[in-house]
Amino acid sequence: GKTNMFPLIQRCCFYTPFRLQKLTGPRLLLCAKDKATWSSLGLRLQRDVCKNLRSPSLKAVYATQLQALHTSLPASKKKKPPESEAESQESKESLKDAPKPALYLSLGGLFPFVMAPLAMATQGSYYPEVALAQVMYGAVTASFLGGMRWGFALPEGSPGKPDWLNLANGIVPPVLAWQALLFKDATLGAVMLVMALGIALHYDVALLPPYPRWFRRLRVWGTVVMVLSLLATPALKLILEEQRLEGRNNWQN
Repeated sequence: GKTNMFPLIQRCCFYTPFRLQKLTGPRLLLCAKDKATWSSLGLRLQRDVCKNLRSPSLKAVYATQLQALHTSLPASKKKKPPESEAESQESKESLKDAPKPALYLSLGGLFPFVMAPLAMATQGSYYPEVALAQVMYGAVTASFLGGMRWGFALPEGSPGKPDWLNLANGIVPPVLAWQALLFKDATLGAVMLVMALGIALHYDVALLPPYPRWFRRLRVWGTVVMVLSLLATPALKLILEEQRLEGRNNWQN
């Protein structure tokens, strides 16, 4: 009788009424002196437990606890906060996700940068007019990138605010581009444009409120191509001049 009652008490003590939970250890021991007391206690426990188990509210609590027990661990593994889902979705974006007009127009805009040193390398001669045209086109591009910051900050509801920081930083690339056009030497103008493009990239990637990830990647790769093309022109100038001097010396000798 005793061995059968203790498991029943352990299993059902959580659901017993408050009056049964007041039966502390000493009172149970006093009641356990005769078998009749244990039998009456068993009947009371069975009656109260069955009554409580038939209670709708208790069934709901029991079902809720079972559901939490079986689903809390997998749910904690599978569910993620909305922010982490947005970040993971953003991390998957690449240049393939860029809108086709933005991608193709950006690639087409790199064509004049690349063609200047490529044409001179193909002809085997340095043309100052071509180098100047490249610098002028680079100045226009740097001014466009600076104005794009204004276009992002001015619309109502934009993440970028039209404050002094955003709007003043948008002025820096055009000013540097204008300075590049004042140099008579296209090499110095190209170096100044490299600075302007680098500053504009730093603003767009690090300081400006969030652009789409595909656009930031497009800006990085586009700036790399522009900078390499601008630096390739003066490097090609030095190489071609050295070759011409060597050829002249060889002809004189």
